[in-house]
Amino acid sequence: MKKKTIEKNAEISASEPCDGLMPQFHRALGVLAGKWKGEILWQLVQRKHRFGELRQSIPGVTQHMLTTQLRDLEANGLVKRTVYPEVPPRVEYEITPSAQALKPMFDELFKWSQEYGFPAAAPPKASPRGENEHPKPPRQNHP
Repeated sequence: MKKKTIEKNAEISASEPCDGLMPQFHRALGVLAGKWKGEILWQLVQRKHRFGELRQSIPGVTQHMLTTQLRDLEANGLVKRTVYPEVPPRVEYEITPSAQALKPMFDELFKWSQEYGFPAAAPPKASPRGENEHPKPPRQNHP
């Protein structure tokens, strides 16, 4: 069996996966996976943020989860954390050059969402009796 090699400048497309690169791609997806990581990176692609600004700009994220996700992104080299020796301490987060390279992907994802955007889920309609349109199944009595 011949060993496949890839030239340094060879262009690789997703439609032609290379067995040797798939584990690397899966690791990259793992670094970016997580409920809040995409939103955190999206905010930081725009500009530097302080912790409180990030928390306010991402609805639904808890302080604990934001801290955990930021630490993970920092450990993977995507986010830089800068602590200023002030009272009270000031901490700023920004993306690293390797994360900045993701900006075109975010731009394309934004364009895609504008073109094929998904509307917000509508709440269930109420029936005349004030119940949800999808009633609960009847209870079964067991002897």
